[in-house]
Amino acid sequence: MSSALPPLENCGNMSLEYQYGFGNEFSSEALVGALPWGQNNPRKCPYGLYAEQISGTAFTVPRSQQMRAWLYRIKPSVTHQPFRPLDFPMENLTSDFRQGTVTPNQLRWKPFPIPSEKVDWVRSLFTICGSGCAAHKEGFAIHVYTATESMKDTCFANADGDFLLVPQEGGLMITTEFGKLEVDPTEICVIQRGIRFQVDIKGDMARGYVLEIFQSHFSLPDLGPIGANGLANPRHFAAPVAWFDDRDCHYVVLHKAEDNYDNMMFHHNLLLN
Repeated sequence: MSSALPPLENCGNMSLEYQYGFGNEFSSEALVGALPWGQNNPRKCPYGLYAEQISGTAFTVPRSQQMRAWLYRIKPSVTHQPFRPLDFPMENLTSDFRQGTVTPNQLRWKPFPIPSEKVDWVRSLFTICGSGCAAHKEGFAIHVYTATESMKDTCFANADGDFLLVPQEGGLMITTEFGKLEVDPTEICVIQRGIRFQVDIKGDMARGYVLEIFQSHFSLPDLGPIGANGLANPRHFAAPVAWFDDRDCHYVVLHKAEDNYDNMMFHHNLLLN
């Protein structure tokens, strides 16, 4: 499937295109002829692009369990300055609950106040509760976000687990390495481990929830005794089509790895392709 999409400055007025299915093998191209049909990793790609593979499973697993994607980039993802620690603390975000206090009491949280200052999606993340530890690849974490501005020339990558985003107030425009997703309240969005993405808010603020799982990936539950029909079906899920942003700028990538925030680093001069 091919789709020619307008450049970044026009994306606010465009109607996004999607491919439907869950666990499907998709292909799309933002420019006709960009995909090297019949081969995944040619020495010379069309348009001078660079072939890279993102693996969601070990390459030795059976074919039915393989999760991987080929991307054809304007610039290789490794052409960046060395990572270095963040200049600001991320004290409200955690992925290690082994030392947490366990209580049998019933707990609830009031909605978090809307910040008076400007704060983007990733800096507004706040961990509520969880279990297990990302370093051991077991358990989960539940976060909330309350953002008042979009991420500007910045993206985020989570090496700890998959994110499931649930907007409560305000819609999101999410730019991923695979394309764009528009996510509004009553919808959910899954961003897999290691995928770089940027979150723009569609209004003055956006508030919602994030479920992070440290083990495996999100999958559809088996139907079992309830029969052949029920719950969500694969056709209810949409995947983005190819999109690119070709510009030279000062670009920051925030990287989350386990609960040592000295490992949350950034680099510059990267194009998100």
